[in-house]
Amino acid sequence: MINNIENGNVLIVGASSGIGFGFVEKLLQSPNIHGIYATYRNQESASKLLATQGIKCLKMDITNEAEISQGIQYISKDIDKLHLVINCVGILHEANLQPEKSLRQINSENLIKYFQVNSIASVLLAKHLLPLFRHNETSIFASISAKIGSIGDNRLGGWYGYRASKAALNMFMKTVAIEYKRKTPHTIVVNLHPGTTDTPLSKPFQKNVPPEKLFPVDRTVNQLINVINNLTENDSGSFFSWDGKPLPW
Repeated sequence: MINNIENGNVLIVGASSGIGFGFVEKLLQSPNIHGIYATYRNQESASKLLATQGIKCLKMDITNEAEISQGIQYISKDIDKLHLVINCVGILHEANLQPEKSLRQINSENLIKYFQVNSIASVLLAKHLLPLFRHNETSIFASISAKIGSIGDNRLGGWYGYRASKAALNMFMKTVAIEYKRKTPHTIVVNLHPGTTDTPLSKPFQKNVPPEKLFPVDRTVNQLINVINNLTENDSGSFFSWDGKPLPW
């Protein structure tokens, strides 16, 4: 899809590090991309992004709907359409927030945090992005999900909040795809599993990952772009792994 657009406009949500920043670096090399908008939450951790030439950066906490609305209004003053949006924001661990190994570790505040970041944020983005997808050119709205959010693939248990919030993300975006099909039929809505990528999100949990299954960021980005480039409108509402294979819900 990226190969087939001309003067495309892109929004990378959660672009300050990891996979998000990898997408920014990769898409800057594409002659088909006209404008790249990139969001960050904290200025302190976004120094690389803010120093990158050729993009427009927006401060956006996607757990705050007002900031989502303001950011998209800012973009709408520049352009009237988006062709690719990738939401890379996700949380697995942070300070006292850690994946639960058993029921005794369940904490309602932590569960709420997981859902705010990993689930609700994407559907709020879908709500406010709709006007920028209402055009006659093919466009894609992709959310970075996780295979661990597949209910059908869950054989190990544990990680309650992360699993459930990613499963909720999948349901939200499947439902968004159905509504978008009516309102903006050329927009493809998909969830993507990136594989285990060498980023701060996975760092504490890499010990048991075989080296060949721990991807550097540039490999993950290349693989996901390959999946994106092979999407058709019939794929809207689907959940794909990094190798292009569909994943069970």
